[in-house]
Parts: sequence; C-alpha cells; structure tokens
Amino acid sequence: MKIVAKYIVVLVLLVGFTSCQKNSRPNYQYMPNMYEPVGYEAYQESDAFNNGVEAQLPAEGTIPRGNFMPYEIEDTNEGYEEAKASLTSPLDSADVDYARGKELYDVYCGICHGTKGNGQGKLVQREKILGVPSYDDAGRAITTGSIYHVIYYGKNTMGSYANQLNEEERWQVTAYVEKLKADLEK
Repeated sequence: MKIVAKYIVVLVLLVGFTSCQKNSRPNYQYMPNMYEPVGYEAYQESDAFNNGVEAQLPAEGTIPRGNFMPYEIEDTNEGYEEAKASLTSPLDSADVDYARGKELYDVYCGICHGTKGNGQGKLVQREKILGVPSYDDAGRAITTGSIYHVIYYGKNTMGSYANQLNEEERWQVTAYVEKLKADLEK
C-alpha cells in the first residue's frame, strides 16, 4: 500500500506541474533588459540625444573601417580643374590590371560610353540618352585626375560611382579609360 501511495503522490505532483505550464506566455525573465532590447527607428524623435533625433552623424574626423581614404578634392569646377591638373594614380604599372579594369568598365561605364570609349553605348544607340562624347574629343582633354574625379563625383548627367566602386577599382577603371583613349587616338 505504501508503494501505491508513493506512485499517487508522484503522479499528482507531475499533473500539478504540467497543468501549471502555459506555453502561450514566456517563463520568468530574471534580466528583462537583456531579453527585450529597446529598438529605435532611425529618424524618430527621442530624448536620448541633444538634438532630439535618433540618427546621428559620425563624429568629425572619423574614417570608416577598411582601407578607405578620404578624397580631399571638392566637387566644384575649381576642384575638377585641380584634379585635372594635379591628381595622379597611386597605382604603378605592375598594379594596373587592364582585364579587371575592362570588366568593371563594361559593367558600369560601357552601357553609356561604349565598349571602345567612343560614346556609342547601348543607351546612346537606343537614343535613351544623348550627348555622350568620345574619349578622344580634343575639346575634352581628359587626364588621369579628371577621369578619377568624374568617376568619384559624376559630371553633368553622369552620376557618381563612388558607392559602386572602391578606391582601387576606380583607379583600375581610370587606367582602362586612359587605355581606351590612347587606342582611339591611334
């Protein structure tokens, strides 16, 4: 009889524990701040910062991680002329990879400028955009610095490609554009 009583007590305890369990709500949280973080929307109002907005600019002088170096020449006509006159490629002849430059050029530039740099890309041929000049136009007199500057900031109807191409890729495309220009001038 004692053994039956023990089984009944154990059975009652098991039924009691399982009947108190409720799966529709979580168990106790001893440190709720770690389980339920406070989420902020980027542009919502908040008293967390002095200006009352969650989105903040980086501290002055900060540089993103990676091998990013700031481009110091401004996006003005004077900056363009400065880049055209003084900016040179940091790549030496061993670092220039024309195959990679061609690949990047075909993806980002060839659609408008054409695969030969003659201003006859697919969009020009289909008359979607007009007025894309050839690289060998005498009036343009493009240089290494002017090519890089235009890739970085864009010019006229051409937009910036600074977000699509990193610094090394921009220099590879610049080297390839110079090659196309030399081929057109032959």
